[in-house]
Amino acid sequence: MAGITILDGGTGRELKRIGAPFQQPEWSALALIEAPAFVTQVHQRYVEAGADVITTNSYALVPFHLGAQRHAADGARLAALSGQLARAVADAAPRPVAVAGSLPPVCGSYRADLFDVEAARPLVALLVTALRPYVDHWQGETLSAIEEARLLRAVIGADGKPLWLSFTLADEELHAPVPRLRSGETVAEATRVALELGAAVVLFNCSQPEVMAEAVAVAQAVVTQAGQAVQLGVYANAFPPVREDHAANAALFEIRADLDPAGYRQFAQTWIARGATIIGGCCGIGPEHIAELATLR
Repeated sequence: MAGITILDGGTGRELKRIGAPFQQPEWSALALIEAPAFVTQVHQRYVEAGADVITTNSYALVPFHLGAQRHAADGARLAALSGQLARAVADAAPRPVAVAGSLPPVCGSYRADLFDVEAARPLVALLVTALRPYVDHWQGETLSAIEEARLLRAVIGADGKPLWLSFTLADEELHAPVPRLRSGETVAEATRVALELGAAVVLFNCSQPEVMAEAVAVAQAVVTQAGQAVQLGVYANAFPPVREDHAANAALFEIRADLDPAGYRQFAQTWIARGATIIGGCCGIGPEHIAELATLR
């Protein structure tokens, strides 16, 4: 399928799988702190699998994972290092590979209720300042609420780098009549705001693959009505349903046994049929899945 861009997969689970230092609460940040060569290895594995975009390992560089003291002392250096590692792998690749600057929900994944704009602002600013020299575009990830997207746009400003906004969806009810963010806000409204904010790409990530196709269809209708040249994409996780009062990465959730590479590819084909042109994977989706997706390119 021409025109399909392939993202990488999950970083934390892949670090754990290849034997990198990995524990709670540091999550994927621990390898960056103690053994950054493992981070480079994960980026390389995704490039070898066929990814067109690799993502900085900056998702866990927030006080929730690092602790307030370590974050204050070393957060900026670690964020810059995550950018440097990804940039080096992309620049050494045998074909064009872009670097996405991961901007996570800094007050807690899946927890729109914990978001505090004034507390979040300096945390986002630290990541943006540290990552800016190394990334090709910004990727706000696992956003549970529209106000998180608004803050990213305000902090980033007009720096010339494209903004990709990726929302996580409520997925406890797989066949809900209206696709919603974990905040309860609708996908349609989130897409309209993303367009207002000048997003170049609207994605959905870190939710079960079953809920993604309808979200893409709704977003496509909004984009078509607006007449804007905005791409859509999906990178789902391999988690079972997660209760709304649980934070992602607060515990080591089980990975679904049924989402093998071939099965995940089938889901990706439904997303493409609904209008997605950018596909990849989130937690629990590894290089073997990305290699399978690359056959759809």
